[in-house]
Amino acid sequence: MKKYLAEFLGTFTLVLFGCGAAVLAGDRIGSLGIALAFGFAFTAMAYGIGPLSGCHLNPAVSLGMYTAGRMTGKDLGSYIIAQLLGAIAGAAVLLLIATGHLGGYDLAARGLGQNGWGDNYGGEYNIAAAIVFEFIASLLFVIVFLGATQAGVPTELAGVAIGIALTGFYLVGLPLTGASLNPARSLGPALFAGGRAISQLWLFLVVPSIAGIVSGWLYRSGILAKEHVRPRVTEVPEQQPMT
Repeated sequence: MKKYLAEFLGTFTLVLFGCGAAVLAGDRIGSLGIALAFGFAFTAMAYGIGPLSGCHLNPAVSLGMYTAGRMTGKDLGSYIIAQLLGAIAGAAVLLLIATGHLGGYDLAARGLGQNGWGDNYGGEYNIAAAIVFEFIASLLFVIVFLGATQAGVPTELAGVAIGIALTGFYLVGLPLTGASLNPARSLGPALFAGGRAISQLWLFLVVPSIAGIVSGWLYRSGILAKEHVRPRVTEVPEQQPMT
């Protein structure tokens, strides 16, 4: 249970402090600050829980690990459940904090860091732009994760590399979709924001997940793997962002 609890806590932290940066301080720190908050939160958790669970914090990453043959189906299901619950808990705590503002908090107007696209959202990009960005960014993010943690590669700085990659993708994606790359990160805020966030949630559940599967296949097939060897499926990831 330790690795599942680790994934719960890690995803909780990512949503609370990443989305929290947007909700509580976005008007002061801007897109750069929000992107750094997500990247720093991931990097910190990579070294805090990486030795326990591998610090996926993202169903798309777990799907990539499973497709690459680096985790079991049992772990995959349990990881995803833990990540989704962690994201929901993180969003719930964020809402509790936001509504404690003495001047009040209008959830309908200000949101909870949820993802979206179209009129009156971010830079007002259409659904095609949202799909293209989320697929490519998620694909590349999971590729970075799998590459930095594959067997035979020094992993001491993997958490830093993955955190930097996440920050970069967020800098580009915040005006487009609010940058998801992560079904759990999208689910938590959307459940509380409701309305439009719920109606658009499907994109952020489906597209990053497909991208994660494709990334895993690229490694399993040997196209991107350091060495083309038959994967050995274990109950925990073979490599972790922090060893």
